[in-house]
Order: sequence, then structure tokens, then C-alpha cells
Amino acid sequence: MIQKNILVTGATGYKGTRLVPKLLDKGYKVVALDTQWFGNFLPQHENLTVIKGDVRHTSDINLQGIDSIIHLASIANDPCGDLDPKLTWEVSALATMQLADKAKRAGIKQFIYASSGSVYGVKDELHVTEDLPLDPISEYNKTKMVAERVLMSYANDMAVQIVRPATVCGLSDRMRLDVSVNMLTMQALCNGLITVFGGAQVRPNIHIDDITDLYVFMLENPTKTSGIFNAGFENISIMDIAKMVQQKVDCKIEVTPSNDPRCYRINSDKLLATGFKPKKSVSIAIDEITSAFHAGKLSNQDRYYNLKWMQQEVLK
Repeated sequence: MIQKNILVTGATGYKGTRLVPKLLDKGYKVVALDTQWFGNFLPQHENLTVIKGDVRHTSDINLQGIDSIIHLASIANDPCGDLDPKLTWEVSALATMQLADKAKRAGIKQFIYASSGSVYGVKDELHVTEDLPLDPISEYNKTKMVAERVLMSYANDMAVQIVRPATVCGLSDRMRLDVSVNMLTMQALCNGLITVFGGAQVRPNIHIDDITDLYVFMLENPTKTSGIFNAGFENISIMDIAKMVQQKVDCKIEVTPSNDPRCYRINSDKLLATGFKPKKSVSIAIDEITSAFHAGKLSNQDRYYNLKWMQQEVLK
């Protein structure tokens, strides 16, 4: 294999920290770009160049020698997106547009983009497929939708591959404990009590190893995976996730009212038809988090909660 050079933006984030080592193991050279607001937990490697930089400063990004871009960088999740809407639009929409334009001018032929399954908004359909209208309700969702539209306008210039992931769960060295499965599991482990807001809301889920494996799969199958793909394999209510945790960790469940209306299921048949196969599950994610906690490898830290950390350290 000719060694390919991959630019990964948001590379020291929750998903990037799992993805980059997989790319290195496969023999790729990786340029990892990130503000490192939440730290840098990437391993040192002869084929890895880590750049502490801001994706908004597009003119500083050197695309010389880069073959493909995996664009993960964004202000992640709804509460963080609402903290500073201007920052959210600059990072998650404007910078994506500028990076895509720069990629086209540099002759890059592959651009993989991490959008979000939440661009659909509130949907009653049992099967939310890629062709349904998008009704984003938060700044985060809106920027993702706009970025998708911008990127698709470059589809004649390069392979544009857009993923709409479900809520990700599972272990990463740059952990997140503000996503549903991880959060409920950690509540059970630390407090012996899970607090469920509402509970009836159904959310799609995907294991972090499956979503990062998918980015590698897309990298290696640009023609098969051009366009927009849902990626989520278990549509589960928040209450049912809590009960799954309760079966594995001795805890009580407390239900309180919720003002979060987001309820959606996603259908990933289009992705499965490409030959991609998920290997892990929510149940496995709960087991892995529980094992890491009992082994002393995972603890409850502020930096694992995006909103809390951004308020304390980034936007102070």
C-alpha cells in the first residue's frame, strides 16, 4: 500500500482519540489538528504529527501532501452549542465551508465529515432514513445541517462522505461522561443511583469502536460510501438504557421530568448495504466502562463533561 496522509480535525477529542491509533495501526500517516481544549491523550508515533491549532484559522492549515480529510472538529452537543452560538457557527459551519473550499483548491479527493443523527430533530417515524426532511432544533444541529449542505456542493470535486452518527458510547482515553450510556453507567457506579430525565425519549446509539471503524471503512471505500449515511444500530429509550445499566450495576433509578423533546430513531440499512458491519453494542459499552472503573482506570472528572469544562476552562 502507498502510504496515505490523513488530516484528522478534532483529533484529540472523544472519537478522534480512538480513531487516530486505528489509522496508525493500518500504516497511515496522520496529521492530528485540535485546539486540545480537553487535553491530548494520543500516543506518540513516528507517523503522527499533532498540531495544536484551531480549525477556524483555515489559512494556517497546511494541506500539502494530504490525501484525505476526516473532519471531526465541532462544538459538540446541544448545551455546548448554545453556550456561545457565534463560536458554534464559526467552528461547526463556517470553518467546515472554508476547509472544504481549501481542500478543493488543493486537489484533495476525499472529505469525510462527522455530522449528527440529531439533524432530524423530533421525528415520529419508526424508520428515520436519510431522505427524510431535516428539522434541527438546536444551534448544534443547525450548524451540522448547514455544513452538510455546503459539503454536498463539492460532491463533483471530491468524494464527500457524510456520517450522521447516533449518540456514541464506550471508552476513550479522552472520555466523555455527558453522553447518555456513559453518563448513566457512571452515575450508577459512583452514586448507586441513576437519575433519568423523562425516560420515554428514544435515542439511537453506536459504540465508539464501531463509529471509528466506520471512518476507517469510509476512508478505504470512497466510492461505495459517497453521500450521506446514518450510523446507529440500537434505538433505545433512556429508561431502557438505565434498566440495562441496573442489570449490571447495583443501583436505584429515579425519574424526574424532562424539558428535552428530542426523540428519534435512525435506520442504518443504507450503511449496512455497503458491507459495513458493527461489532459492538450498548451492553458491551456498559461492561467496558464498569471494568475500567473497577480497575481504577476511569474516574469521574470535570474534563469528561464538555459543558462543565467549557464553562470552567474554555470560555471563562
